Amino acid sequence: MALHRGKDPADFAEDIYEDATSQVKLAKYKLPDQSFPASVVAQLIRDELLLDGNAKQNFATFCQTWLEPEVHGIMDICVDKNMIDKDEYPQTAEIESRCVHILADLWNSPDPTNTLGCSTTGSSEAAMLGGLAMKWAWRKRREAAGLPADKPNLICGPVQICWHKFARYFDVELREVPLDGNDVGMDPAKIAQYVDENTIGVVPTLGVTFTCVYEPVEEICKVLDKLQEDTGLDIPVHVDGASGAFIAPFVQQDLVWDFKLERVKSINASGHKYGLAPLGVGWVVWRTVEDLPEELIFNVDYLGGNMPTFALNFSRPGGQIVAQYYNLIRLGFEGYKNIQTACMETGQWLADEIAKLGPFELFYDGRGGLPALSYTLKEGDHGFTLYDLSDRVRRRGWQIASYPLPANRQNTVIQRIMIRHGTSRDLAAMLLDDIKSALEYFKQHPQTNTGTGRTFSHS
Repeated sequence: MALHRGKDPADFAEDIYEDATSQVKLAKYKLPDQSFPASVVAQLIRDELLLDGNAKQNFATFCQTWLEPEVHGIMDICVDKNMIDKDEYPQTAEIESRCVHILADLWNSPDPTNTLGCSTTGSSEAAMLGGLAMKWAWRKRREAAGLPADKPNLICGPVQICWHKFARYFDVELREVPLDGNDVGMDPAKIAQYVDENTIGVVPTLGVTFTCVYEPVEEICKVLDKLQEDTGLDIPVHVDGASGAFIAPFVQQDLVWDFKLERVKSINASGHKYGLAPLGVGWVVWRTVEDLPEELIFNVDYLGGNMPTFALNFSRPGGQIVAQYYNLIRLGFEGYKNIQTACMETGQWLADEIAKLGPFELFYDGRGGLPALSYTLKEGDHGFTLYDLSDRVRRRGWQIASYPLPANRQNTVIQRIMIRHGTSRDLAAMLLDDIKSALEYFKQHPQTNTGTGRTFSHS
């Protein structure tokens, strides 16, 4: 055993839990005065992490929770590679570039070899880069025409929090088209009410966080085409494809949503969601080089080399990028198609089974959007709320999300279950069994103050 500095060898115990370190309460919010044996501290931290939920049972998250053993190996050898140092780690930089061009090709760029893009820490950062490019391009056009450029706005439907952050951090008015009636996403017919000469772009979401449906990108582009014809306003589109950009190309191949549409100038996606990569990687790709304002690109002298960079973050590990490349090359188109199809079919199966249980009204049945399902409670008092159900199945380790929809449908509460790679039909069946058990429990022990459920209709 290696000698611990400042300690007598006799002080070391034969067993981790016999060691004196495990017999005291460790410091939580200040640096301890002395060092401790590595194996003991590592085990105590592993014990503490048992208090976290089991990621495999987290059906609330879009993020990947299962990885092949080979990916773990790749992450190990890349943990000390700083991907921003392209001079020191040129092959990691080359692999990042390959991923960008693979995705540009997958998303039907008119010339995948002549485009720009980059990796990010996730699709939130990627979305902000897409938003910044739209803002700068709009400002350049306004200034060239001698017009004021101090009141930019951005049009979207119900979006993930990153777009609200973008608007606040970069001083852009966010005009979020509300959900009226039975809307589940941005209604293209309403866009004309929100756009004006200060609109930097429109952001449809391919896989709305709240509802998991795809907003109709092609129809939105047609509305903007007509608007340009009538008013002269030429408004670009950025597609937030955080999840759907790694689903639609494989299982909804007839859907037109990407660079096939000339008005789509940029797309962001999460590599660590349905891209199947480890947590910590996203992507943004521009339609052409010209669609990214050159003023946003910094040429940095760093550790002996000159390199262009246009991400918000700087130093970060390269493992997630290399793991993304591994998945793209190992699985290929057919592999991704088979995996995403299996996820879709499991989601549809579970949705059909949930519908048979009685108290639930399907909100989204897993068809036409992301591999997921959601449902509301039918009208009436069932002796429980969806929040009660989430809490009950959590006792068995399952994490499923219950939440109200955004304005103007905040009175509709839904429960959503995400299906990701690593979710077998058998695992989904075990979740279903525990939902059934919870319903039986509520029959015997109805909860108080449950209120009434809300019905939902697609009509």
